[in-house]
Amino acid sequence: MENRLKVQVFRGETVTMRDGVKLSSDIYRPEEEGRFPGIVIRTPYGKSTAVHHETGMFFAQHGYIVMVMDVRGRGDSDGDFKEYRNEGLDGYDSIEWLAAQNYCTGNIGTLGGSYLGRIQWLTALHQPPSLKTMVPIVTPSDPFVEWPTGVPGPHSICWTYMTSGRVQQNISLVDWERVYETLPLIDMDKVSGRYSERWREEVGHNHLDDWWKELCYQDKFDDIDLPVLHISGWYDDEQIGTPLNFHGMTHTSKDKKSKTQQRLLMGPWSHQVNSSTKVGEIDFGEDALINMNDYQLKWFDFYLKNKTNGQENSAPVEIFVMGDNEWREEYEWPLKRTEWTKYYLNSGGRANSRFGDGTLQTQIPEQSETDQYEYNPADPVPFITELVSHQIGGPDDYSAIERRDDVLVYSTEQLTGDTEVTGPVTAELYASTDAKDTDFMVKLLDVHPGGYVQRLTDGMVRGRFKKGMDKPELLTPGEVYKFEIDCWNTSHVFKKGHKIRVEVSSSAFPKYDRQPNTGDTLGVTSEMKTAQQTIYHDGAHPSNIKLPVIPR
Repeated sequence: MENRLKVQVFRGETVTMRDGVKLSSDIYRPEEEGRFPGIVIRTPYGKSTAVHHETGMFFAQHGYIVMVMDVRGRGDSDGDFKEYRNEGLDGYDSIEWLAAQNYCTGNIGTLGGSYLGRIQWLTALHQPPSLKTMVPIVTPSDPFVEWPTGVPGPHSICWTYMTSGRVQQNISLVDWERVYETLPLIDMDKVSGRYSERWREEVGHNHLDDWWKELCYQDKFDDIDLPVLHISGWYDDEQIGTPLNFHGMTHTSKDKKSKTQQRLLMGPWSHQVNSSTKVGEIDFGEDALINMNDYQLKWFDFYLKNKTNGQENSAPVEIFVMGDNEWREEYEWPLKRTEWTKYYLNSGGRANSRFGDGTLQTQIPEQSETDQYEYNPADPVPFITELVSHQIGGPDDYSAIERRDDVLVYSTEQLTGDTEVTGPVTAELYASTDAKDTDFMVKLLDVHPGGYVQRLTDGMVRGRFKKGMDKPELLTPGEVYKFEIDCWNTSHVFKKGHKIRVEVSSSAFPKYDRQPNTGDTLGVTSEMKTAQQTIYHDGAHPSNIKLPVIPR
């Protein structure tokens, strides 16, 4: 029987920041005498939730001081909440305050997911001397990495509404479908019933400028020398950040000890990691869930208590391979044995809908007709998702949506054997439009023999940002452009008898805002125009999706 320590909890402890602002914390401490390492969790969602209480109790029972803090301007903490803006220095001051207490050893780790994950990185940039390790979970990326649109995604207004004021706002009271359909984008706050200067400021900075660059950390991995346990799920709607961060920390230009102290854990999970064996309609089996508390405890014991527990011999990458539905250890990301395989789009000029003639093949088509479709922003292609911001999309069935003529569909023949795809997925799309600005979406799917068309991963490009999010430049109507599209990551086995499929369209609403095609300033216009889109796939324009195929 495990011997757990008794715990005492101190609610509403005040921690003073360098500028005098007082932040409120709940502190969980073992009752027995002695000094213990600390774990800092800082949240905008309320420090005294059942989940935080369970986490605090678990780690305190195992010999840690756990400080769960309301961030500045939220909950019981003083000051004004400015999304991410104060978190780096406040995180530094919180860590050093806990380290200085007479019941703490001075070794501190940080823990938390989503907003709580990203602010760990922003804190680490300030290099607090007592911070020894981090466990960021489902971590958002830099601005416009997840949403390469120049403006916040429609679901962002739901999150902004929820975190308005000092306490959680009830998002179930709002007709979000009506809100997301609002034009101009900047007025979504009014339609939600809650005016937001924060929202209006974000929409107003409609490309990667200095205002946004203040929040960037993914270009600064050289400045962070810490062991990090990176955790996310293949269907996390902010998934792109976690493998990017692991790769960034293991491929820095500086020769740091922490290069070999990174670990990546990717499960078959949504943004709510390790909460269910199912995401949407797909059940990934009984092995999909792990004992996350014990997993994290082993990490903290090694780096905060110097316990020899096998952590030093663990493989640096642990992934759940969907389709086979089993866990596997690896030693790098992407995998060195990857056979990067381009699947080329092809058709006789009628790839429109799943009833068309689009094919996917590993040879470049020599002669190929172009595919054309009309993109009307007043009737966008739906992206299957819940309307609130907790999770955007999943392994949903796109067979019905593929009946639309503004969705181009390209499929392989039925596979004669299993094909594993594990790693980053990218697409090259040769396209033209009659608009000054437009969007292109690429989606990777698994066609099951019964007709279920399972979304795996996808990505998009907004035409004006073809040279980068900081270099907006309108398109020349009629000119053929090569667009490079990051379709994020996956680990999935296409089973024998299934098909690999790619969709191309110009909208995925409401995951992304509707591109109005006018070339006007983003976020503040209500005018929309229909765009005529042309996709090229021939020897001179080899449109393709590049898959990380793993030899079986």
